[in-house]
Amino acid sequence: MATTTSETTKTSSSNGEDKQSQNLRHQEVGHKSLLQSDDLYQYILETSVYPREPESMKELREVTAKHPWNIMTTSADEGQFLNMLIKLVNAKNTMEIGVYTGYSLLATALALPEDGKILAMDVNRENYELGLPIIEKAGVAHKIDFREGPALPVLDELVADEKNHGTYDFIFVDADKDNYINYHKRLIDLVKVGGVIGYDNTLWNGSVVAPPDAPMRKDFVLELNKALAADPRIEICMLPVGDGITICRRIS
Repeated sequence: MATTTSETTKTSSSNGEDKQSQNLRHQEVGHKSLLQSDDLYQYILETSVYPREPESMKELREVTAKHPWNIMTTSADEGQFLNMLIKLVNAKNTMEIGVYTGYSLLATALALPEDGKILAMDVNRENYELGLPIIEKAGVAHKIDFREGPALPVLDELVADEKNHGTYDFIFVDADKDNYINYHKRLIDLVKVGGVIGYDNTLWNGSVVAPPDAPMRKDFVLELNKALAADPRIEICMLPVGDGITICRRIS
């Protein structure tokens, strides 16, 4: 049966609307996922993430989605994972390198006990202050010690004082990827034996298996993954959550 011009136009228009709808949906949820099926990712969000997402995290996620750099945010499923992980390890003294608007920071703060602490570092206070009113409204701002500026000088200062060694229960890193190895060299002294370090974006949109000349490929991510796999002081687990997260548990 022949297809008329009007039917073709209508079908093309419908397909275009479907694609546009999908794009808008992805922008709305600020999604980063390595799953090949967007429908499957949406199923995960709607079945297990959104129904349990605290109202403050939902509000911050929606505010962040309107920011021009929203791709930098932690995905909702990863935020849920971090929140549970912190509870599982009974973390109390924590650190976060790379804050952006504070979605993962809020996930951490909500999971910590009332006297829990987060040393949070980011080079951009303006982005942090975008989410700060929501964090304050959630009643957890007192747990956060925010430091504006590069993290390495702060870490060097902490490492220089041996009283800080082995005092952190949980550390999350989502900052400048080319410094991840430099962070690890310092953080391994600061996290306690049995404590956990989480490195975000370790699968880098799947580009870790891309050809060497691929535009998205980042050698420093590959170098980090190789270094973590060879480090005898930690156990590791690389998970395809968000853009890839590697969980490191210090064992010596």
